[in-house]
Parts: sequence; structure tokens; C-alpha cells
Amino acid sequence: MTARLRVVVADDERPARSFLVALLRSFDDVTVVGEATSGKEAVVLIEKEKPDLALLDWQMPELDGIGVVRTLKKTEMPLVAFVTAYDEYAVRAFEVNAVDYLLKPVDKMRLRETLNRAQELTEHAEIVSEQAARVGAALDAYEAASKPPYLERVPVRHREEVVLVPVAQIASIVADGELLNITTIRNERHTITYRLKDLEQRLDPSRFIRLGRGTLANIDVVTKVSLMPGGTHVALLSNGQKLQVSRLQSRILRERYLKL
Repeated sequence: MTARLRVVVADDERPARSFLVALLRSFDDVTVVGEATSGKEAVVLIEKEKPDLALLDWQMPELDGIGVVRTLKKTEMPLVAFVTAYDEYAVRAFEVNAVDYLLKPVDKMRLRETLNRAQELTEHAEIVSEQAARVGAALDAYEAASKPPYLERVPVRHREEVVLVPVAQIASIVADGELLNITTIRNERHTITYRLKDLEQRLDPSRFIRLGRGTLANIDVVTKVSLMPGGTHVALLSNGQKLQVSRLQSRILRERYLKL
């Protein structure tokens, strides 16, 4: 007998979420192990329940379906299908790379196809891990093609919670190996696993500037750049931080931002 497919549903709109859950519960081989009303709840729920499949609404406030996938560790990534009100062409990139996509209002027979596909994949653990990597690659391709708006908030995991840090409150971002250390204007500190180059592409370049190979700073909080003994340059931020600046970036800062 085939094991029941364990499913999580995330949608901030209650009618749409309830409708989808009702459809899922009409299938004997499916168990709904949780409902999330936001992207933040979805991350916590997925990490806790470890479902086989997550049905994620494409658009949710603060942390959308893409944000959920970005926040989860690859080792904790279930199979993912996106639920969207968009025309199918907007999610064509996921037709192969994600398990599936579903258009609202969700059709029962179409949902059955998605569940069948997920059920087949769960029988092969190695395929599930490959699928997680492929969804990540598809997200990269989609975001590059659709040119998403710059980030307004950065999701940060703190134990069982996901904290949303407003980009406007970030003073600096410093790379440390595979980790990024984020310091806010109020000197709050957060750490995320992300590549600095990738995060930089999603930040407004008029707001953040490179100080060096592994450092970004919010230009609004840079108060001065000083030449130190030995020829090194240091930027002083309004929160008291002192950050090393490359010679080239020091010149750019002085010419572009620190002169009338």
C-alpha cells in the first residue's frame, strides 16, 4: 500500500486556502499536516512537519512563495508546487523544474495530477534532493528574466522563527565564508547563509555600495572615510561601526558621496 502523501498548504487568503485544503482532504491518499497563513508560518511549519509536498501561494505579504524556498535549507526542502492566479506563461520556467504549478481557482482533476506526480517522486529519495536543487536553479532563471523589484526586507532565521529585517535599517553586510553578517543601524546583528554577490544583485545599488570585496554598506549611514596609518582606509558608520575600505572604493566614496 502506498504511503499517504503529507502536504502543507500556504496561502494568506483564507477562502482560497480553505478551498484547496477541502480538495486535498477529499483524496484518501493525502494527509494535510498543516496550514500556513503567511510565508513566515510556512517556513516554520515545513521545518517542523517535514511534509512530502508544499503547496505555496506565489504571492504572500512580506515573504512570498519564492522567499519561502529561499529561506529553507536544501536538506529540509520538500517537493514544491506553486499556486498562482497568474497566467501560466508567467510560471513557465517551473513547468519542468518544480513539481508543478496550479492556477487559481484550482481544479480538482488538475490537483490530482500534481499529487500523482509528487507521489511518484517521493518513492525515489535521490530524485527529491535533485528536485530541490532544480527548483533553486529555476528561481534564479525566473528572477533573472522577470527582473524582480529590489528587496525591502531580508528574511533571517532565529531558531524557530523567521525575522524580517527591513533593508532600510541595515547598516552593513559583511561576508564571512559562506555566511553573511548583517548589522542594523541600531547595532542589531543577524547572520544568514547567502552569497554576497547574489544578495547585492537584489539590493538597490543607489542605497548600498561596496566597501571592499566582502563588504556592503548603506550609503546613508556612512559618515566619513579616513586614511589610516599604513595607507589603509576606514569608513565610519553612524552606528559606530568601522569598516575597511579598498583604495578604489574609498576614492569613489569621497568623490561621489562625501563632497558637495
